[in-house]
Amino acid sequence: MSQHPLPTDLHLETLAVRLAADRSQYGENSEALYLTSGYVQPSAEASARRFAGEEDGYTYGRSGNPTVSSFEMRLAALEGSEAALATSSGMSSVMLMLFSLLKAGDHVVYSQSMFGSTLKLIGSEFARFGVESTVVSQTDLAAWQAAIRPNTKLLFAETPTNPLTEVCDIAALAYMAHNAGALLAVDNCFATPILQRPMAMGADIVMHSGTKYLDGQGRVMAGALCASEKLIKEKLLPVMKNSGMVLSPFNAWVVLKGLETLDIRMRAQSAHAHAMAQWLEQHPAVSRVYYPGLASHPQHDLALKQMSGMGGAVLSFDVKAADPQQARTRAFHVLDSLRTLSLCTNLGDTKTLLTHPASTSHGKLSEDQRQAAGIGQGMIRLAAGLEHLDDMKADLLRGLDTL
Repeated sequence: MSQHPLPTDLHLETLAVRLAADRSQYGENSEALYLTSGYVQPSAEASARRFAGEEDGYTYGRSGNPTVSSFEMRLAALEGSEAALATSSGMSSVMLMLFSLLKAGDHVVYSQSMFGSTLKLIGSEFARFGVESTVVSQTDLAAWQAAIRPNTKLLFAETPTNPLTEVCDIAALAYMAHNAGALLAVDNCFATPILQRPMAMGADIVMHSGTKYLDGQGRVMAGALCASEKLIKEKLLPVMKNSGMVLSPFNAWVVLKGLETLDIRMRAQSAHAHAMAQWLEQHPAVSRVYYPGLASHPQHDLALKQMSGMGGAVLSFDVKAADPQQARTRAFHVLDSLRTLSLCTNLGDTKTLLTHPASTSHGKLSEDQRQAAGIGQGMIRLAAGLEHLDDMKADLLRGLDTL
C-alpha cells in the first residue's frame, strides 16, 4: 500500500504518535507486530547482498525486525539523533556500548552516583578484562577534568541520578570529552527526551532503559542507544549482531506504543512528583528531600535549564533517625505501612512505586561505596504515578505519622 511520507517539520508530540516503518499492504493504523525469526528472501543474489550489507532488507531476527525498527526510528526522532539501536534491557545497552567502544588498556570516567549495576559492571566486571576506570563526584566538573587521561575513551554520566537526583552539566562534560578525543554518553532514563535531549547539548550517545518511562506501565524490559549512524553502523551494530543482545519484537511493540503517551505521562507525573516533594519537605519526620524541581536542590537552576523547566517524576527522601540502624528500621516501617502505593524496585510506571535503594538497587555495593554515593539507610525513593495526590499523601502518612 502506498504511504505518503510524513512532513519534516513535525513536533515531538506528533512524531511520538506517528513515526514508524511503512504500513504493510493491509493498511493497519496501529503499527504491526512482526513475530518472526527469519525472512524469506526474493532471490539468492538479493540474499547475498543483504547479508553482505550491500542492500537494505531483513535477513534474521538477531539482525533486525520491522517492529524493532519502528521503535528505533521513533526514539531517534524524539532524542534528535541520527539513529538508535534497541537492546533487550537497559543494562544490556550499557554492556553493548562498553563492549563496542572499549578494549584492554582503555579508560572510562564515570559518576559515583550512577545506578548500582552500572557501577559494578564498569568497576568490577570490565576491570577483569583490563579496562581502567575512575569514579568522580557527579557535580564536580574539576574532578571530571582531573580524571581524564591520555587513554580515556569515554565519559559516562547519568542525569538526574538514581536515587539522589543529582544533575551534571551535559554541555560542560561534552566539551571536556571532545577536547580529550573521547566520547560522552548520557543515561537519560529519568528525564526522557520529553524533558531533556542530551545530544542537543553535545552528548555522543544517549542510553535508555526502555523498561522505565518509555514503556510507562511496567510491562516489559527494553533498552536502547541513540547515536550517529556512523557510530551505530561501524561500532555498535556489529557487536550486537554477534552478541545477541537484541530486543524482542513483542517488547519493541509494547514500548513503541508506550512512546505515544510519553509526553503527557512525563508532564503529569513530573507535576505529581513536584507536589509530593514540596509536601514531604514540610513533614516533621523527613530530614531531606532530593528533587531537582525544588529550590533547595543544589543543581536546581541547572536542572530547570537542561530539563525543560521540570524536575522529572522521581524524588527521594530521608526519614529522620539517630543512626543508620534506626534509619533502616524507620524506612522499612514507612514502606511496610503502604496500602495503596507499591513497594517495587522499578520506576516509570503509571502506578507510584517506592523502594529502599540501600537494600535494592545499591544493595550489592559495599557500605563505603554507598556512603560515597550518598545512599543512606533512611532513604526512600518515590517514582510518582498518576494516582490522586491526596491518596498518595494519605498512604505515606500511614507510615510517616506513626514513626
